[in-house]
Amino acid sequence: MKKYLALILIICLFVPLGLTGCGSNGQSSDLKKVKIAYVGPITGPNAAIGLGMRNSAELAVKQANAKKDLPFELELVVLDDQSDPAVAVNAVNMAASDPEILATVAHFNSGCALATKDVFNKYGLSAVILSAINDKITEDGYAEITRVIAASKLQNTFAGDVAVKDFGVKKIAVIHDQTDYGKTNAEQFIAKAKENGAEMLCFEGIAVGQQDFSSLLTKIKSLNPEMIFFGGLATEAALIKRQMNESDIPAILMSDSGIHTDTFIDIAKDLGEGTLCSGLISPIEDLPKGQDFIKAYEEAKYKDYYEAFGPFAYDATNIVIKALQDAEKLDRESITKAIKSTKDYEGVLGTTTFDESGQTKLNTVITYVVKDGKWVPFKDSGLTITEGQYKK
Repeated sequence: MKKYLALILIICLFVPLGLTGCGSNGQSSDLKKVKIAYVGPITGPNAAIGLGMRNSAELAVKQANAKKDLPFELELVVLDDQSDPAVAVNAVNMAASDPEILATVAHFNSGCALATKDVFNKYGLSAVILSAINDKITEDGYAEITRVIAASKLQNTFAGDVAVKDFGVKKIAVIHDQTDYGKTNAEQFIAKAKENGAEMLCFEGIAVGQQDFSSLLTKIKSLNPEMIFFGGLATEAALIKRQMNESDIPAILMSDSGIHTDTFIDIAKDLGEGTLCSGLISPIEDLPKGQDFIKAYEEAKYKDYYEAFGPFAYDATNIVIKALQDAEKLDRESITKAIKSTKDYEGVLGTTTFDESGQTKLNTVITYVVKDGKWVPFKDSGLTITEGQYKK
């Protein structure tokens, strides 16, 4: 009998210790390794952009491990959301189920971020949103959701001012890709452009993946617009621009930050010249820490270019790493609190501070134009647009 009592006593003493190793808040039981998840497009239509962001997040992790300042090793877990909201939800559920994953950096697409924000909140898993800009992503004020990129209304209001006030555009045709991202950008642009006195000639939706826009562009050509604004991403925008040239439509194409990528230039080729977009980052090489990032990325010998959004992933990952150092405990709740409290973080993007909703206070918007096969700030391009037309 005494032997049984002794056995019960031993079990009572040691079982609670075993249970405390990984609680429901995702506390790591093995301090030798801590995981950060990257959730973004590795395959699918935006793979080139997603791979550049993944590499940039991985670079931050490799640099942190090389410094050996942390009492544990970091591991980046890569989960593919394919730019598909349903796939994104499954990916985040997978991340949440791994107790060693204490935080994530996530999403290129607004649709994916809108679909997963409740999941992150449900499991208490922090997500630093990379380049998804829909305003609603941070509107709930979830502790788990922060974002290192400016929200959509800022850039689209800016674009509506630039198009009408600066470039003198009066007649605009609007196309969108029917996603939350594209339609919201188009609607926000329309609101500001109309407020400034421009006439909206049409509001037409296309499908993601669509390749032939000839019938739509024939209709738009008959309306004689000075500008076509497109709410959507790079692939469709590039094909629209090519077919605008082929249809001899002289209107200026303007779009949002989603086309500010090399993917647009690769597809549009020389027919992309003169296309405008809003960019949410200054040229990387001109930023105080930009050259260091470029050098480190090149030395890492990644075969995929970091694209316009690589620096967002790099800064987001470094913000998570700093939170791991600053948090009171290595659990999801403490790390979420530390990330949300980020203030005056000096990164490649500039100085990042999150407001109460988790939105960055760093609000950079620049008009870019394709010139000589590259995206350059319009102000540095030497080009002029007056009365809705390029002037030589």
